[in-house]
Amino acid sequence: MTDDKTPGKPKGALGDLVKAESMIQLAIALPAGCVVGWLLGGLVDRHIGTRYGEIFGIVIGAVGGFIKIYQTARKYMKDDN
Repeated sequence: MTDDKTPGKPKGALGDLVKAESMIQLAIALPAGCVVGWLLGGLVDRHIGTRYGEIFGIVIGAVGGFIKIYQTARKYMKDDN
């Protein structure tokens, strides 16, 4: 006997809430990565005495945000198939 209920994947309203939460993560990933990179770059600038740590931190944070967006999008593209 086959059972249509697959454990681990919420259905209905709960599944929609899980997808909405993932989309909120996507909206926050890039700006949060940039802010954290900027703050850490500022700390490095103060400690070492350079001027470009903040810019480098923002770029690294943006790359991290894009990686998170790509991973989440790939996960949902795989789930739809």
